[in-house]
Amino acid sequence: MEKIIEESKQGESLVLENKPENTKKLFIESYGCAMNFSDSEIVASILSGNGYNTTQVLEEADLVLVNTCSIRDKAEQTIRKRLEKYNAVKRINPKMKVGVLGCMAERLKSQFLEEEKIVDLVVGPDAYKDLPNLLQEVEEGRDAINVILSKDETYGDISPVRLMSNGITALVSITRGCDNMCTFCVVPFTRGRERSREPQSIMTEIQDLWDKGFKEITLLGQNVDSFLWYGGGLKKDFENATEMQKATAVDFDQLLEMVAVGFPKMRIRFSTSNPQDMHESILHVIAKHPNICKHIHLPVQSGSNRILREMNRLHTREEYMTLIDKIRTIIPNSSISQDMIAGFPTETEEDHQDTMSLMEYVKYNFGYMYSYSERPGTLAGRKMEDDVPEETKARRLQEIVDLQQKHAWFRSEEFIGQTVEVLVEKVSKKSTEEFSGRNSQSITVVFPKENYKIGDFVNVRITSCTSGTLKGEAVGLSEMN
Repeated sequence: MEKIIEESKQGESLVLENKPENTKKLFIESYGCAMNFSDSEIVASILSGNGYNTTQVLEEADLVLVNTCSIRDKAEQTIRKRLEKYNAVKRINPKMKVGVLGCMAERLKSQFLEEEKIVDLVVGPDAYKDLPNLLQEVEEGRDAINVILSKDETYGDISPVRLMSNGITALVSITRGCDNMCTFCVVPFTRGRERSREPQSIMTEIQDLWDKGFKEITLLGQNVDSFLWYGGGLKKDFENATEMQKATAVDFDQLLEMVAVGFPKMRIRFSTSNPQDMHESILHVIAKHPNICKHIHLPVQSGSNRILREMNRLHTREEYMTLIDKIRTIIPNSSISQDMIAGFPTETEEDHQDTMSLMEYVKYNFGYMYSYSERPGTLAGRKMEDDVPEETKARRLQEIVDLQQKHAWFRSEEFIGQTVEVLVEKVSKKSTEEFSGRNSQSITVVFPKENYKIGDFVNVRITSCTSGTLKGEAVGLSEMN
């Protein structure tokens, strides 16, 4: 399991259209990966049906919820600071209730509720439907907790409220949980075992988004490539399925094909992939359909086989490089991005150089790079000494970041002179005279507005670039409109 943490989105408070009959106010703030932001939309939908409108004013809230992330120590420290802030407001407004959702909730339940007494309720990722009952418990003066991990909860029957939406792009959750027991990762413990969502409920949600004018969706999961629907239940139990269930099962390449064919004018992305589950059949589906974006996020974590074994990654350096070669052959115009950890326990200078040489081989378009942060409860946290000095971690991380920056420039410059299709998402941050959107490869493109509008698919000829942004001139609407 890998999580993409978009730093610009951390701590955003969410707001949606008010219902006049609702009398209570909800302040909900999200941290972590796209899955957490998607889950916050599910929570808001459930509470909207239970009397709550959202607010962005913390001080006026009846209920404050923070959707949390346990992937890095920095994320946990940030959330602790926010809880201190909520409790300072609560001293002024004692009726206000504070709750923790998500991955930290599961991991620190007793600490938050019993030892530190800084929250009123703790709700794990599979228990959001229980929120109305838990809130009733709190109203009656009891602490409320539900962190039970489910074998079958996928929230397929909840139509999420689009909290942070620009009306153009949306997240559609297709799996929950993870079976890959990477030694550095808390997700199997905080989100449970992997299970997939019923395909027709996914298609119904996308149809609803299409009817509302959305132009792009991201199929979301801890490990989307291993999507497998055989009538419900955990993926690990598939071997016990009936012959009929096995014969009619839907895997990720079939789901991707269903969505691409069903919504030919909607752009499709997916995240996150795991190398061992990125089968060649998926690559052929991506290559076949112009509305499936040509970008694969393919976390590797390390270029050293020894460290990959220590991490319990289910691929070798050589297998990963073979997969890269397949992607380049089958989808030659695909961008590839990475996750990388510097300074995993026992990492030597030779291991670090293996990572650098792998990066030179792939030349990623962009990446998400971190120094190792020991997470309590993980196998690495229990069994391995965090023995790489912090200054060594920092130096190695900086070397990885510097090399990635060099490769990002190289990949950006490849686009100069090309015409790319851009979905206009917003006005550019730097100039109100320019639009900003992404091309199929998930690279930001900026161009003069002219007579185009947000939501248009525009062909843009690229004339210049930075390491992370392409700049160009519109040459007309694309066939996707």
